[in-house]
Amino acid sequence: MIEVKISELSSGPLSGEFNRGVFATQAISKGTLLHVAPVITYLNEDHEHIEKTIIADYSFNFGANHSAVCLGYGSLFNHSYTPNATFELNFDNLSIDFYAHTDIQAGEEILINYNGEVDNNDPLWFYETGEDEEEVVEEKA
Repeated sequence: MIEVKISELSSGPLSGEFNRGVFATQAISKGTLLHVAPVITYLNEDHEHIEKTIIADYSFNFGANHSAVCLGYGSLFNHSYTPNATFELNFDNLSIDFYAHTDIQAGEEILINYNGEVDNNDPLWFYETGEDEEEVVEEKA
């Protein structure tokens, strides 16, 4: 149903060696469970150590007192302010579960909003220049 491939969204000013994304291998209906990504949790107070590594850019808030390193394909979904997928924290399963927020076509990149809510337009930490996503994408064209 999903696979990891090179993403054009990850090229340009935000690129480097981290230019992968998650793509649909078939048509996926809205509401479909796309991926269950197990997590390794740690206390928020330990995040200061994680911040010294690239892992900080791939960690998720996991409740009030914990953060998590997301395994599987979970940390490879790219960001969009108009995502076609969403995720839910599954505390019982110690996982992050990814769902289709809209119908997704075969070959389409699957995108989540890194802010957690599909309609949250707060600026993200990696847009250092203050550019929003749309400006970064336009620069690549």
